[in-house]
Amino acid sequence: MPNSLQSNHISSRFDQDLQNVLSNVLSMGGIAEEQLLNAIEALVNSDVGLATEVVEKEIQVNTQEVKIDQECTQILARRQPAARDLRLLMAIIKTITDLERIGDEAQKIAKRSIDLTEKEGGPRAYYISIKAMGHLVSSMLHDALDAFARMDSKSALQVANKEPESDDQYSAIMRQLITYMMEDARNISGALDAVWVIRALERIGDHARNICEYVIYFVEGKDVRHISLDQIEKEVINKNK
Repeated sequence: MPNSLQSNHISSRFDQDLQNVLSNVLSMGGIAEEQLLNAIEALVNSDVGLATEVVEKEIQVNTQEVKIDQECTQILARRQPAARDLRLLMAIIKTITDLERIGDEAQKIAKRSIDLTEKEGGPRAYYISIKAMGHLVSSMLHDALDAFARMDSKSALQVANKEPESDDQYSAIMRQLITYMMEDARNISGALDAVWVIRALERIGDHARNICEYVIYFVEGKDVRHISLDQIEKEVINKNK
């Protein structure tokens, strides 16, 4: 267990239970991250085989969510944790929900990449922009999981600060796709599939930010949902240092 999570529990078994759950969360996060990267690669390279693999493996993320949720329920029932330990379990339960949804979004991207390959036969110019956005949100997810592993609220805030950039990229690609559709009505079907892809990426960026907020909630002891990033930094993190 990371140093920031070490405690003086009377029961060493309690510590071991928490460590096992945290390890499983990071394992689930690794699967979700791999699914996302593969979905992006499948789209950019028109790789139907890889996209199909992403679709079929999505159940692994779902299975992990159920498993970890059950583990947390058992700890809550047996240990009746309070204060810091309860915050940790709440952060874990919320995190796995977001990871499961990231898995869903990666599956959606994979399915759309199959449709795009069938309709367009190969990459279009706007794929470059989608690839850039995909790399941004996958980087956010990776760094959010790293902040979670270390329970580092400052790093979590830095990752959350990237979320507006993903929104900007989403808007820019949307304008590009609208222009593409206006140029030729035959482009509409494929461009609409691309819209669903960038929408999925934008949501993954949101989920990565959510994970960062759960880290801040655990470390700082304050619910920062619906609070601006500036407020989080001024009123929560800096105030508690």
